[in-house]
Amino acid sequence: MNVFAQNALRSPELFPQAFDPREDIVTLIRLARTDYTAASFLDDRILGPATRLQPVGWTELASAIDAAQLAESCAFLFHIGHVGSTLLARLIGDHAGAFVLREPAILRTFAHLRRLAEERKTTFRDAAMEHRLTGCLKLLSRTFEASECALVKPTSFVSEMAGELLARPAAAPALMLSVAPASYLATILGGDNSRRENTALLPSRIQRLVRRTGIDAQAFANLREGEAIALSWACETSALAQAARSAGARILHIDFDQFLADPKSLLLAALRQLRIPANPAQIESIVAGPLMRRYSKAPEFAYDSALRRSVLDEARTLYDDQIRLGLAWLDRMARRSVVLTEALEFAGR
Repeated sequence: MNVFAQNALRSPELFPQAFDPREDIVTLIRLARTDYTAASFLDDRILGPATRLQPVGWTELASAIDAAQLAESCAFLFHIGHVGSTLLARLIGDHAGAFVLREPAILRTFAHLRRLAEERKTTFRDAAMEHRLTGCLKLLSRTFEASECALVKPTSFVSEMAGELLARPAAAPALMLSVAPASYLATILGGDNSRRENTALLPSRIQRLVRRTGIDAQAFANLREGEAIALSWACETSALAQAARSAGARILHIDFDQFLADPKSLLLAALRQLRIPANPAQIESIVAGPLMRRYSKAPEFAYDSALRRSVLDEARTLYDDQIRLGLAWLDRMARRSVVLTEALEFAGR
């Protein structure tokens, strides 16, 4: 491996931005701590005109990972999307004992490869995929200071792999963030972008839910909007529920609405779940800071719990019929699938 890679491999300064399985190449880029702090998404959105891309063949990179004796030690923050995971990740990252990586694109690639393998649309062998996943998790586990815990917040659909990631020998601790179905429905209906995103992701979520529940895909046809949003909640929440069942005490499940009602105690619990020493004074300082009053994905905009409540209340008024349709659909489908019953129980219903 060239000097560019060798000199920084033990530090997160050299970030695995992308993995091309066809060419078996990992693209590395340089990131400073400030870049990690600023980035809501560690994907192509962090690339700029001056970004230097360093493609490295997997065999060469794997040898360098072994030579550097990197360990897999990262913790995880899994979530169902649109439930405050970026805010929680930023609050945790404000503690000196945490180093947070938000939505690395490389884990999306592995989730996609896993789906293709399940559908037998790829020749990528299990052992080969496992070897590359292990190497990438070792790279994502590096921190700038030895005392820090690396916390990876994957994209929501990477939760399809949550059980697999939590079953690894590293026995990672994890947080799982969700909301009750009614709150999720109001959240998605309250934003035009989130409604469009739900429509775009619906086909893949139907496929995932069919595989998990065994229900014929025809049962998910001709859904009204509230039902389609309820299906998205069911898909993402059931993935977390299944993973949580096998991981036991290594999981702390947090309802985001409850978190907003009592952020200090739940942030303290989250840090302790991640084995990060924290005391009430540190928590007080973090919660009193600016993060709770800014839009976490774009901190230049003001946004707080009161504004969120206002948006949700308006959505509940405007889209009451769709919320009712979605909740009724969930109840009907739960009678057909123990998987969905468990998802509702996981969410506290």
